[in-house]
Order: sequence, then C-alpha cells, then structure tokens
Amino acid sequence: MSTKAERRAACQQVATYHEAQLAALVQRVAEAVDRHRGGELDAFEVDQVVYQYQRAARQLWTFCQTTGSRAEFTAHIIRRMAEDSEAIDWWERGQPHRRR
Repeated sequence: MSTKAERRAACQQVATYHEAQLAALVQRVAEAVDRHRGGELDAFEVDQVVYQYQRAARQLWTFCQTTGSRAEFTAHIIRRMAEDSEAIDWWERGQPHRRR
C-alpha cells in the first residue's frame, strides 16, 4: 500500500507528462496554422491536422486521467518508458483510420 504522498507524487508526474505531450501536439497545430498563413496548406489540410490533434489529445487525456493507485501505475509506465528510451507517439495514435 502506498502513502498519500506517493500517490500525490505519482499524480504530479503524470500531470507533468500530460502537459509536455499536450504541448507537443499543440505545436503541430501551430505549425499547420503557420503553414496555412504562408500559403503552403489550404483550410481543409489544416482541418485534417486539427482533427488528428483532437483524436490524439483525447487518447492522451484518457491515458493520463487517473487517480490513486491507477496514477501510480501510469507513473510507473512513464518512468519505464523513459528508462527504456521509449515513447508513445500520440500524434500517430490520433491518425484517423482509413477506409478501404
């Protein structure tokens, strides 16, 4: 059984991870908007980026919205990924499914 302080620390670690990953996703949208303003992308292409952002952010939120012992489990996963130099590609996870 973990202590309240350990659970609080786990929640903070998950929140820090969530913020960093969300910032990376937001950066993708910002880059698409900048490219639209520069004439490189049309409005439909930017809309696709925003749609993928929304899907990716939702999956990230689901992964990170945990409390109590679940937060400790998620924090453990985040630590293991860092130790193993692995990462979840949230942007890729937001990729819309293609119909065949």
